Amino acid sequence: MPDPRVQKLAQVLVHYSLAIKSGDRLALRGPVNSLPLLYEVYAEAVRLGAQVNYRITDPNFEELLLKEGSIEQLQLMPPSLMPEVEETDALLSIWSEANTKQFSRIDPERLALRKKTLSPATRALMQRYGEGKLRWSGTLFPSESHAQDANMSLRDYSDFVFNAGLLDQPDPIAAWRKVHDEQQRIVDFLNKCRHIRIVAPDTDIEYRCDGRSWINCDGKENFPDGEVFTGPIEDSVNGDVRFTYPSVYNSREAEDVRLTFKDGKVVKATAERGQDFLDAMLNMDPGARILGEAAFGLNYGIDRFTKNTLFDEKIGGTMHMALGASYPETGAKNESGLHWDMVCDLRQGEVYADGELCYKEGKFII
Repeated sequence: MPDPRVQKLAQVLVHYSLAIKSGDRLALRGPVNSLPLLYEVYAEAVRLGAQVNYRITDPNFEELLLKEGSIEQLQLMPPSLMPEVEETDALLSIWSEANTKQFSRIDPERLALRKKTLSPATRALMQRYGEGKLRWSGTLFPSESHAQDANMSLRDYSDFVFNAGLLDQPDPIAAWRKVHDEQQRIVDFLNKCRHIRIVAPDTDIEYRCDGRSWINCDGKENFPDGEVFTGPIEDSVNGDVRFTYPSVYNSREAEDVRLTFKDGKVVKATAERGQDFLDAMLNMDPGARILGEAAFGLNYGIDRFTKNTLFDEKIGGTMHMALGASYPETGAKNESGLHWDMVCDLRQGEVYADGELCYKEGKFII
């Protein structure tokens, strides 16, 4: 029996996250595993009068290319990718891996090369989104593999996913508008600040954000959502940070990652497990060692680590930092083929804004 929450999610994505209207050019992309949600989004958008282009992917093709393709083949950009980003009004990416470990045995250097090849499309997406020319959202459709990563049954994991998106509420869109209002108070405060210092176990790191914008993430760009983020001034980041949770990227993990920044650049990086992968990603391109994003997770309905960044970075009482590409709408300028979010628990930490305590034990106290 179809899950009615899938149709409800599609309605929220179409009417709220992407705000689709008649005549809009909408691009949908997702793996075979996400077909139930892809279909419901497609149906909802078609009924609104949108021009919908859909692309259903199979990760087995990408795995074969990464393992057996020549260097020249790895450096080829798929011809449909740039038009998908540059010639649409809205783009929805759905993630739903049948096997979240599918790329875990890929040579990190080949994976880094492929990410670098595809980076112009990522930059174009971020640029058009930042300029208000493209509405983009990314979401997840529950799978057995994601549930296993979270140590949950598929049924329990589906409840977790849909409830994190407030789909258990009578009116999810109204609930997300309330989230917007609550987070905007924090954004308004942070936008007046020049300097941020974060202190937690094995962490003491600072950066400047004057002249940069803090962004309210309220279910538009990601779904579910619940964070505020900025792009720190590139050469202002200094100090040490220890990321509490395993850092997951492209099916690979690096555990107990510790980074030291000096004048905005990672000068020391260690991992208890996954050191080779961490090194390969940091050496992807010159921008990979620069901090592209700094953020605070504010979704207190996400109360556990599930090895999925879409959810983990939004855990209430955490902060995350992304190495690599920054988001242009913040005013940040770093470019890279990498954007790797790493999460640090702040429930035993403190945050100081311009020298004043503003965050303690996982919550803002402003």
